[in-house]
Amino acid sequence: MTMNRNFFPHAGFLQFEIVYGEPAANLEKIKKMLDDLAPPKNTLIALPELWASGFDYDHAEEVAGQTPDLLQELAGLAARWDIHLCGSLLERTGGDEREAVICNSLYFIGPNGVLGCYRKQHLFAFWQEDRHFSPGGMFKPVSTSFGLIGGVVCYDLRFPEIGRHQAFHGAQLFVVSAEWPGARIDHWQTLVQARAIENQVCVVACNSSGKTGEHELGGNSMVAGPDGTILLQAGAGEEAMVTGLNGNELTTLRDRFCPAGERPRPVRDSEKQVDLPELLDRLVAIRRQNSRIAFTNGCFDILHSGHAAYLEKARSAGDCLVVGLNSDRSVRAIKGPDRPVNPEQDRARILAALACVDYVIIFDEETPYNLITAIMPDILVKGADWAEGNIVGADEVRAAGGRVVRVAFEHNVSTSGLISRIQARD
Repeated sequence: MTMNRNFFPHAGFLQFEIVYGEPAANLEKIKKMLDDLAPPKNTLIALPELWASGFDYDHAEEVAGQTPDLLQELAGLAARWDIHLCGSLLERTGGDEREAVICNSLYFIGPNGVLGCYRKQHLFAFWQEDRHFSPGGMFKPVSTSFGLIGGVVCYDLRFPEIGRHQAFHGAQLFVVSAEWPGARIDHWQTLVQARAIENQVCVVACNSSGKTGEHELGGNSMVAGPDGTILLQAGAGEEAMVTGLNGNELTTLRDRFCPAGERPRPVRDSEKQVDLPELLDRLVAIRRQNSRIAFTNGCFDILHSGHAAYLEKARSAGDCLVVGLNSDRSVRAIKGPDRPVNPEQDRARILAALACVDYVIIFDEETPYNLITAIMPDILVKGADWAEGNIVGADEVRAAGGRVVRVAFEHNVSTSGLISRIQARD
């Protein structure tokens, strides 16, 4: 058996009732709880979701502006106690003022400062979180002096693929930062244990207690071992707790039997290429789950980095991305007799190979109007170079309760430019 010394020897949580919209008061709570707990050095301590303010949407911009100072305070506490702290805060991210967005971000903080952050992927629409914050994406585990650790924020706990991705990339411990409602606290315990069992990791899960805003939280923060055994669990009230961890137990378990390293086989690309009747049938089932259908379209003749970035953003706008692909005849009508360079089946095959694309459907008209009105997506995505009044199908999508998203291109590259460069070399 391999000895696992690269593992946190202690882990715990600070479970408390968040003072709604009061970062200074909540920071003082953390300081006092740490003083009372006096955690051993090299302990990992989890904090609740949005521990500084709760879901105070009205002051989100203001609170996000305080995050750099709050992180400095946490880094000072981590250095004082020689521990690691993990909890979510509002993060203002993006480019200039027009592009900046707010994310619900889980920060990993060691004695020397911030080690990394994970941005919550699944925003809780039931609490209207998706109307105020922007989702993040997959991330690889954060490196610490005690190994790689991953994490999720509250509602993310219901999505096992996030944990599997992090475990595959080496995480041996997950942090969960949450404001989980008391009405579903039985789900909380089951899901924490499930994530531990299926990934063979320790899970340090911190929930809030009491009431924040309009929401009653359920407490019951816990630490689960890699076999799902609950090593430590709080009640419903405010509690600060720590327990010892044994990394050798994780190593022994994985040496004997290790499903954590296996991944689902990728979907065959041919299964993503559909005609309209088949697509509509599949979307009926997807919509029954309240999934949001995003749609975009284009020629995608020579796929390049600009296309890839654009399609990733389009997929992030919804839960399922349908790409309408201009047929060869349609491309010739729009761009002239020398296009497309690649025939429609090749273009469809390459698009279908992208993980961010769920379905590809070829259409023969010069515009996707008929396709859009047949699908009636929840989100219609186009490039920011399109004026909103010129986006085909926009009025119909909005009239049906959907929305239009215009995505800025990250890369200064185009298919026409690539063709010109290739021809110039001949």
